[in-house]
Amino acid sequence: MELPSLPALLALLLGYVLGSIPFGLLLTRMAGKGDIRSVGSGNIGATNVLRTGSKGLAAATLLLDALKGAAAVILARQLWPGTEYFAAAGALVGHLYPIWLRFRGGKGVATLLGILLPLLWQAAAIYAVVWIGLLLFARVSSVAGMAAAISAPAGAAAFGRMDLVPLLLGFALLVVWQHRQNIGRLRAGTEPRIGRKA
Repeated sequence: MELPSLPALLALLLGYVLGSIPFGLLLTRMAGKGDIRSVGSGNIGATNVLRTGSKGLAAATLLLDALKGAAAVILARQLWPGTEYFAAAGALVGHLYPIWLRFRGGKGVATLLGILLPLLWQAAAIYAVVWIGLLLFARVSSVAGMAAAISAPAGAAAFGRMDLVPLLLGFALLVVWQHRQNIGRLRAGTEPRIGRKA
């Protein structure tokens, strides 16, 4: 089995460093909201930031978490052409398992959207429609996030990008795995809706 090249490893590392920036934690601390990990579900993502009562901070967290995923792919493409898949993987894993937070990060939904944008914008559009549509209809963040993640490999296949399908399928499985506690609460009927405290 051939080992990854140095540029591929550098892209992976770049993606991980960018992906592991915990914007939800940083923004809430700078805003005087304390440690987001002690609020609601303890997650550092936008949905839990919303539980602090600040829609602005939640929106900023969502935007920045998406931007870091997009930035990882775009930078790797510019610096080491052909390594963007490695950067994408690094960014998602970095967000899910940041070394600075003892490998306890977010769920990856916004970061995966950001990763998709420069890889295949059509799949990103489908992802956004599924995510936002279910957020508005079901008002359950976990359901919307998991469905959006699952739509990513399906969207890539629909647009003939079979080279992306294995990568995005792996990403979708990671995002669903991060929602395993939510799945348990969904089964028990105790999963909170958006706008309610956990």
